[in-house]
Amino acid sequence: MRRILLLITAILSLTAQAAGHYTVVISLDGCRWDYPQWYDTPFFDQMAAEGVESGLIPSFPSKTFPNHYTLATGLYPDHHGIIANNFFDPATGRQFSLSDPQTKQDPVFYGGEPIWVTAQKNGINTVAYYWAGSDVRIQGITPWRYYSYEDKPLQTYDQRVNGIIDLLRLPEEERPRLIMSYFDQPDYNGHDFGPQDKHTRDAVVKMDRLMRRLYDGIQSLPIAGEVNLIILSDHGMTPLADERVVNLRRILDERWITSAEGNVPANLYVRPGCIDSVCQALSTVGHIQYWRKADVPAYLHYGSNPRVGDIVVLPDLGWVVCDSLNGEYGSHGFDPDFSDMHALFRAVGPDFAHVRRPHFRNVDIYPLLCHLLGIRPAPCDGTLDEIRDILR
Repeated sequence: MRRILLLITAILSLTAQAAGHYTVVISLDGCRWDYPQWYDTPFFDQMAAEGVESGLIPSFPSKTFPNHYTLATGLYPDHHGIIANNFFDPATGRQFSLSDPQTKQDPVFYGGEPIWVTAQKNGINTVAYYWAGSDVRIQGITPWRYYSYEDKPLQTYDQRVNGIIDLLRLPEEERPRLIMSYFDQPDYNGHDFGPQDKHTRDAVVKMDRLMRRLYDGIQSLPIAGEVNLIILSDHGMTPLADERVVNLRRILDERWITSAEGNVPANLYVRPGCIDSVCQALSTVGHIQYWRKADVPAYLHYGSNPRVGDIVVLPDLGWVVCDSLNGEYGSHGFDPDFSDMHALFRAVGPDFAHVRRPHFRNVDIYPLLCHLLGIRPAPCDGTLDEIRDILR
């Protein structure tokens, strides 16, 4: 009995300790796990030397919006419903598109429970800068404060960093315990120039310096010793080439298809009675894999959601399903097993150990954040058990 009481006391003590800390999560879109090996990133290297050095395995498809919402919910895209950046929803007959605020901000498309909803339900203030889904009233709840891409002008990178530091200066009763912020580099340059171009190198170096400024600002605060800093990404990036294009228009009869969404992967929504014809045509095409929805390999965790296309076409790494690249020389969305798709993960702070560990699934981030906040996670696909070694 005495041992049980000691164990309970220890658990309660750890929970109370975690609950007293603050966590800042920064997402650098499209930041490959190995950019710090390629480029001069002294701050990312310092984080690795003092805290957790690892990488994140994205969920399929390794695209921006689905994976940012996975990071927030701990659910695979197939389970939370944002199955791609753009998709057709048979239940409503509507096209979800990031360029359409009417669908992008409609709660009907968002399943699961993002971390800010879980936190706000528990009376914990949260703030989100431009994080996917944070400007949507999911379960009727938004973060305590949030910034939407639909509100222009967008805050500059420096304004976001200054804003985070100012939030941590607020009186204790107002101070948010969780702050999440999104930055669109180095993804932007990675697409335009490819991951190994000097412009992408410059973007990575710039973000490293920006994160150093954020860290230094946090260290200047009286509560510096109570702040966890996590820097991560949604996916990696791989180079493209003009000759690595799969043009399906040349082999698919447009009468077979009601809609085709995306290029890595492509979700094909097929007219009744035409699936066999589409599959027969695709069987003649090189540099792709394709599956009927029910046959998508289990390890991809994709295909059970009604929003997934009747046929999913996945090009080989570095290939794209489109007519032409139109000046794009880097992309993502490919099989997460490819290390090119893996994303950066660094963490330092009072709750993190000093450890270098193998890459882990990004669905584990949500239960990790719940642990850091001292709250119970909603049902999800991730588990803290997989990554307890990164904690003190």
